[in-house]
Amino acid sequence: MIKRPLRRIAAFAAALLLTTAPASAQQQSFSSYLDDVAEKARDEGVSQATIDRVFNGLTPNNRVLELDRDQLGSSGLSTSSSGFPSMAGYIARHNTASRINGGHRALSRLGPIAGQIERQYGVPAEIVVAIWGHETAYGQVMGGFDLPRSLATLAWDGRRRELFERELIDVLKMVEQGVPRSRLEGSWAGAFGNGQFLPSVYLRLAVDGDGDGQADVWNSTADSMHSIANYFRDAGWRTGEPWAVRAYVPNSADRSGIENEVVSPVCPRVHVRHSRWMTVREWRERGITPRGAISDDTMASLFEPDGPAAPGYLLTQNYRVILEYNCSNYYAMSVGLLADEIAR
Repeated sequence: MIKRPLRRIAAFAAALLLTTAPASAQQQSFSSYLDDVAEKARDEGVSQATIDRVFNGLTPNNRVLELDRDQLGSSGLSTSSSGFPSMAGYIARHNTASRINGGHRALSRLGPIAGQIERQYGVPAEIVVAIWGHETAYGQVMGGFDLPRSLATLAWDGRRRELFERELIDVLKMVEQGVPRSRLEGSWAGAFGNGQFLPSVYLRLAVDGDGDGQADVWNSTADSMHSIANYFRDAGWRTGEPWAVRAYVPNSADRSGIENEVVSPVCPRVHVRHSRWMTVREWRERGITPRGAISDDTMASLFEPDGPAAPGYLLTQNYRVILEYNCSNYYAMSVGLLADEIAR
């Protein structure tokens, strides 16, 4: 979620200088910046011993900065009649037979954990497993970057300092609370473990699912699944409601006045593609028929990701919960559809 032409050479040349100078206008040295962060961390209760354990020997990671610049390009997907990159193409690339079969095996391996998370959090196990599959290929790809180094590099660089500095202080708090320094590995952007949590999310929502006294989202399947389910419950998952259902939208359907005129304060480019919210009953009255089990009283939004001639969906509040995990229609649709396949 990538443009590279001539900019790539310039970015590479600039990256060679980043060990001594940040990409933003400020010229503070890396070590001086860490001193400032350490002071803020001490003010929030982090001990000097923890700060020394995490920060000693830390240097900027130029590869992290290169990846941060590189992510701003295109997806490489073809464009559909909707004017957006093809959803069908994205789904075909991400919900492969291998990923679906892996999801079936993963769900089977959960055993009693699946029932536990459904009872405790009200979230279907297949949704949790689908997140696991999309984030880390069921634990196979969790990233090998040193988390404090990545977060410190991104915060020092300054492009998104407010975000990454907060996460850097929170990773110090994780160590203060007993997470081993050696365990702090993850993606270049600071996410880690089976569910790819950021430190702030870990501190707030990680769960000790196996009762050993630790919330080990790297090595414990129970901790990881409980933690993902806890995230979904916290974001407002509605038990018993589907994330969406396929919808039959004939040419004769009444589309008058269904445009969404509310501008979302979060991820507006994602939500602008959805219709206004109406009950399923009201959609039926307009000639739009759900192809799955859903109550007539459920509030739903019509989404036709590849245009009117392609499959349409009635999205529910639970779709918006998936968007809380990653604010992308492509991500949320692929997670939902993968979960449906896993449940079959």
